[in-house]
Amino acid sequence: MSNIDLIWQLCLAHVALSVPPVVLGLLVSVPVSWFTVRNRAAGGPLLIIAGLIYTVPALPLLIAIPALLSTRLLDPANVVVALTLYAVALLTRSTSDALLSVGSDAKEAADAVGYSPWRRFWQVELPMAGPVILSGLRVVSVSTVSLVSLGSIIGVSSLGYLFLNGLQRNITAEVWTGIVMSVGIAVVFDALLVLTGRMLMPWVEPARRRVSSFAPEVRL
Repeated sequence: MSNIDLIWQLCLAHVALSVPPVVLGLLVSVPVSWFTVRNRAAGGPLLIIAGLIYTVPALPLLIAIPALLSTRLLDPANVVVALTLYAVALLTRSTSDALLSVGSDAKEAADAVGYSPWRRFWQVELPMAGPVILSGLRVVSVSTVSLVSLGSIIGVSSLGYLFLNGLQRNITAEVWTGIVMSVGIAVVFDALLVLTGRMLMPWVEPARRRVSSFAPEVRL
């Protein structure tokens, strides 16, 4: 196998391990955040637990998950589960803050025209919180792509292989290849999220332009 073929396969494996945690993290964190906003008494402890989860070091978590899930140590699912926990921990806090930032005027207006709580959430609160949620999702995307490399320490194929092999054999070019490809994947993910955000929230950019047009011009 040529070096290019190896790098390509490692990139595909890296992407395959990075996408599920980001998607699952978003799908789980939105309802959890909704619950924390609606139930402040139970929401506070949930946010604390989410914060504690993110403080757990990645390598011990990767080793502990096979024992908890009865999976093989080399099973890629262990990496997906660990990174999903980190994604949920990060996104739950940012999504809760985003939902809390929605103005009461908008909620009252939705109630006044007869929106049910469920419809108000999907058609008013979630769209207005969308830009903040997207910002949190972009952070999660970058952190997930970087953490996937740790899976190579326990034998799960990813670009982390280039780091380990390059360091062990003292091949600097191999290490830099892993770094460049990891950064490249993170940049592509971030660009895709930005484009998706513009398609799903087309009202955000015009609003930003209106705000910038009212900004005072500074002359030196």
